[in-house]
Amino acid sequence: MELPSSDKFYSMSVESMDTSKLLKNAARQRDARKFDTFPIIDCDSHHYESESAAEIIEFLDDPVIKQLAESEKSRGKPAGIFGGGRIGYQDRGGRITRYPLRRTEQTPGDGEHRTSHITHRWMDAMGVDYTCLFPGPMLGLGLHPEAEIEYRLAKAYNRWLVETVLPNSPRIKALICLPFNHHRGAYEIIEEFGDHKAVAGFCVASVRDTAVHYDDLMKCYSLMEEIGKPLSFHSGTNWSGSHLRHSSRFIAVHSLSFPWYVMVHIANWVTNGLNERFPKLKVIWAEGGLAWIPFLMQRLDHEYMMRTSEAAGLKKLPSEYMKDMYYSTQPCEAMHPEQLEHTFELIDAENTLLYASDYPHWDMDVPSVIYDLPFLDEKQKRKILAENSAEVFDIDYSDRYPDYKPL
Repeated sequence: MELPSSDKFYSMSVESMDTSKLLKNAARQRDARKFDTFPIIDCDSHHYESESAAEIIEFLDDPVIKQLAESEKSRGKPAGIFGGGRIGYQDRGGRITRYPLRRTEQTPGDGEHRTSHITHRWMDAMGVDYTCLFPGPMLGLGLHPEAEIEYRLAKAYNRWLVETVLPNSPRIKALICLPFNHHRGAYEIIEEFGDHKAVAGFCVASVRDTAVHYDDLMKCYSLMEEIGKPLSFHSGTNWSGSHLRHSSRFIAVHSLSFPWYVMVHIANWVTNGLNERFPKLKVIWAEGGLAWIPFLMQRLDHEYMMRTSEAAGLKKLPSEYMKDMYYSTQPCEAMHPEQLEHTFELIDAENTLLYASDYPHWDMDVPSVIYDLPFLDEKQKRKILAENSAEVFDIDYSDRYPDYKPL
């Protein structure tokens, strides 16, 4: 059967695009599993800030960079400020066919931002009560050759998000984007947004060459620890990276790139003693999957026991420090159930895993992906689906579940 082309998708009626209808199977799972009887918190979902690029440009505070962005806008391509032009593998050959129709979805003109409306629709369909919202295209800014542009765009995006999208939605939490290639700018952004009530924490795009143990970043970690909000490193793809540029298929890049950047940064984090230096800073490693964690635990422990002098600041095994941190569940590699169960046991999943949907990406995981795992009991399921995130992000769900008590 021939599938409709993108042009045919665009020509379809506006009524054909509705997030709620698109997720009707997720809604059936929600009802069948009674997800409305206990909270669910999503630690990693996305929106497409590029669709609001023209709005974000107005928040740029550098006149030169703003003029460059305005020139992109005048050409009818305001999203160019995020470094567009990449081949869209996210929207082709996968499970989610919504990409060509996103712009056709209608939202009421009631003063609430379109992003909030669409986010609430998918949350309600899945049974998600609260979500931590990440950007999409901006996660590639860590590779931008100009650190100043990463800083200015990150600040403009954060201000737009906090002032425009979040005010009418207590269910959507922000993880403020930090431009780690611009150390001073990252510190200023933490200062500016750290105390905002809708800010649940901070995020760094892991796809970058900046080392997490650079001295100039220590003051950023110290300030986040003082404020008491977590830091999430979000992974991604980079086909042009030296280790992947010879790959001939997106499936290879997608399989390797996400865990690769997580492994590089967490290995540097642990071996440079940052867990000891910032013991109260909660750190999350998002969208790297789970399969890599046992591998790295074993490798680091093995190397450490042979060369302990190279990590003199450590007081316990690297794997034990890794169990002190947190990991998002998505993508949950469930093709080999016995391996997955072993991974859960090894990483103390009941206490370290945070449910993540990664919606609306093609490889998203609905809550039932976790809830249906046969080796988890009800208490473990609920901790992973909400209670761990509630503690990490300081989310009070009593307004939606006033009588709920953890098992």
